[in-house]
Amino acid sequence: MVKLIESNIGGEIVANIKQQMKRNITNEKRRQQNAAFKSSVKTAIKKVIVAVNNKNLEEAKAAYSVACSKLDKAQAKGIYHKNFVSRKKSRLSQLINSIA
Repeated sequence: MVKLIESNIGGEIVANIKQQMKRNITNEKRRQQNAAFKSSVKTAIKKVIVAVNNKNLEEAKAAYSVACSKLDKAQAKGIYHKNFVSRKKSRLSQLINSIA
């Protein structure tokens, strides 16, 4: 039987098993990558909203295509659920259609 020894370092529970220590490192890397990608998706969505507020249809359509691409990629990576992506794309297209 493997005895788990956990220590509390800086508020984090750190396992004493080599495989779990490696998993903790990879999990943290993925968390940071996902956070960065989510941030870029939010920025792309905000660019669409700003273009719509400025009544700039061409800029809004260009920003919409970038935002849709990022949302689809995030869904493929498993960062967002498909219903979330569909809802965001639908709401953005409604915004663009409101100025058209």
